[in-house]
Amino acid sequence: MRPDTPAEHIAEAERLIRTATRYPEDQEPLLLQAAAHLELADARDRASALYDQLLSSSPSDPHLIKALQAANLWEYGHEAEARALISGIRAASPKDPAPWEVIAEALEAHDELEASHDCFTEAATLLIAEDDPLTPATTALLTGRHRVRRLLGRPHDDWDMVADTRHIGPIPLDELHDPKRIWALGSDDPTELRAEIARLRAELGDRRAALSRPFPVAILHWPQRELSELLTSYPTLASEYPSHEAHLRDIETSLRALAASGTTNLGIVTASVPSYEAFAASEKTSPASPSLLAEYATTLAARGKATPWPPTPTAPCWCTSGKPYSECHSTT
Repeated sequence: MRPDTPAEHIAEAERLIRTATRYPEDQEPLLLQAAAHLELADARDRASALYDQLLSSSPSDPHLIKALQAANLWEYGHEAEARALISGIRAASPKDPAPWEVIAEALEAHDELEASHDCFTEAATLLIAEDDPLTPATTALLTGRHRVRRLLGRPHDDWDMVADTRHIGPIPLDELHDPKRIWALGSDDPTELRAEIARLRAELGDRRAALSRPFPVAILHWPQRELSELLTSYPTLASEYPSHEAHLRDIETSLRALAASGTTNLGIVTASVPSYEAFAASEKTSPASPSLLAEYATTLAARGKATPWPPTPTAPCWCTSGKPYSECHSTT
């Protein structure tokens, strides 16, 4: 059974410590797990002693252990020591994302938002190379940076757009990282907490409903202004989109052909140039590549961005003309 109460966490920590004694070759991961359980049990002094024990034994990942120690120390009143450890880690510039994420989140947790932002940015600059694909660990750095920038009220930059594109959940990062939501989760006001819990339950229900539906087959739709900007920036894509009118006709024709072949759960995803460029950056591919368009459509659909097709006859047409579907592309 998974530990739940403080007593259960302490019992699990003690079991892991005994196991580490019997298997010294696995001591580091076992004692790190034990320290985590002690922190969950609020036995932070004992967790700190384990971190010190690990640091005295030439560990394989000293920067991560120092980062965890710093976060733990700050939580039980040793702020000066925690700050000194964080400064040392930043000066050492480790090549592993994990210690950077831990210390940036520790700074964030104590309302040191500017320092947290600087820490996330230092890590991203050091570890994210232009020609290398993002890993889950480096994506986590960009996600954390996105959250802190939202709390600071900063406008989106290129890395924020990459974080948005890499996010695969049904709720956009901008909404997840809405400062009002984050502050509500840390509020002592029962009314605010109940409202946020109700919202999270509703989103979980939506997520479950989305997962129960078949994966949509979606066609990419470029609004006229976005298509014009796209073709101005990437003229090689003109062969894919001879004109906006032809683009709209092709969407309807393609969807009807798919429906006639028996394909169900069809949809349309609306594209934008900034989102497309961020997706291209995350894939380390040029936005001028026609092959990227289908991947972009599939990714948007996977993120729950697809609008079901066809609309009902009286519903507004998917092309955003404002006309009912029956009077617009339904007659194409």
